[in-house]
Amino acid sequence: MVQSIVESDSGTSKEIPPLQVALDLMNLPRAIKIAEEAVKGGATYVEAGTPLIKAEGMNAVRELRKRFPNLKIIADMKTMDAGTVEVEMAAKAGADIVFILGVADDSAIRESVLAGKKYGVEIAADLIMTKNPGKRAVELKNLGVDIINIHVGLDQQVLGRNPIDTVRAVAEAVKGQVKIAAAGGLNSETAVRAYEAGADLIIVGGALYKAPSPEESARKIIKSLKTGKPIRSNAFHKFDTQHLRDAFSIVSTCNISDAMHKTGEMRGLKPVWSGSKEKPLKFAGPAVTVRSYAGDWSKPVSGIDHCKKGDVLVIDNCGSEIACWGELATNSCISQGVQAVIIDGAARDIDDIRKLEFPVFARHFTPTAGEPKGFGEINAVIECGGRKVEPGDWIVGDESGIVVVPKKIAMEMANRAIDVKEREDRIREEIKRGSTLGQTIYLKKWDVQK
Repeated sequence: MVQSIVESDSGTSKEIPPLQVALDLMNLPRAIKIAEEAVKGGATYVEAGTPLIKAEGMNAVRELRKRFPNLKIIADMKTMDAGTVEVEMAAKAGADIVFILGVADDSAIRESVLAGKKYGVEIAADLIMTKNPGKRAVELKNLGVDIINIHVGLDQQVLGRNPIDTVRAVAEAVKGQVKIAAAGGLNSETAVRAYEAGADLIIVGGALYKAPSPEESARKIIKSLKTGKPIRSNAFHKFDTQHLRDAFSIVSTCNISDAMHKTGEMRGLKPVWSGSKEKPLKFAGPAVTVRSYAGDWSKPVSGIDHCKKGDVLVIDNCGSEIACWGELATNSCISQGVQAVIIDGAARDIDDIRKLEFPVFARHFTPTAGEPKGFGEINAVIECGGRKVEPGDWIVGDESGIVVVPKKIAMEMANRAIDVKEREDRIREEIKRGSTLGQTIYLKKWDVQK
């Protein structure tokens, strides 16, 4: 593998691993534009990602070969079977390296390696979902593959996984006898860690193809490799369970709904206060739940005392048109540090609550108050706005509405919602450059033909 040569701070030359841009998109023209920008930033390996190959076929590889005749072209085939056929078609389309799956049967690996020798291409085995990466890497080396790719896929990244430790373990197992690539959520903060762990090739997808400026993003990654120091990135992060509030503060309820396949929305509730330019309506926090009966405000008010700072109080009041909530209860929430109150029922003192600029959603507004009868329970499983809510579920709201994210999948959905936002940010950038939404996503191409 040809290494990139850069000038170090001391004035001596230093080798760094090549940067490969993974074009995991559905439309070839968009992919080419992003590749051109990434190459300007220093990427020297250009990959037709699996989604691009599935959408555009081998024409994606051919076009990349034409556009970048002096660079390495990679076909990420993820081959599991018929290795000879798939390696041949990728090689004849112009690929220099063909990626297959390391979990494939040994016979498929051998056939791919022999086809690679026949057609003059390198074979990279992707270890995604391999149960024992170190052991399998040694086996693949012995089968003759040229590159071992340690790959943490998007569906694993959203669960908090990264390739660094596996790169280190595989590097120790193969002892420099085969080249190692690293892929999976790498950016200007983490690429250098993968390099230090033993990677000979740095593969970056989202931090390039979702970036407003792939050129700038590529330059930062290369600079981090050159200096050996991570460069802080304000994007392309994955969040753990300890930082869910930070994650949900980045995304909109629309992003979350998309990530959850159009589920999670509470329906029929409206905000008392709709936010302002200076103070937008936005909140996120774990749910404290209350079940009470029509107009009974005893348990809703008592629920405030069960809230910690940052919680969201969610009340099932049977959709009642008699208020179980008002301004005094809202003031109590503010003093307690509660993020918001969601009521499947009625609220009153609407003008006073608006002055407080505090997020309260309710089904009905009314001047009529109920009575504190004391029926109901706190921190039980409830239904609010047509959505099941358990204590500890994440409640996120903004001017578009409210979504419920079950606590068991909160980290995954937060990270998937961020991925949705980042992809939209790239589309937004292309629109700013003079395109339209339909043109950018090639809408007509993907219309169902009947």
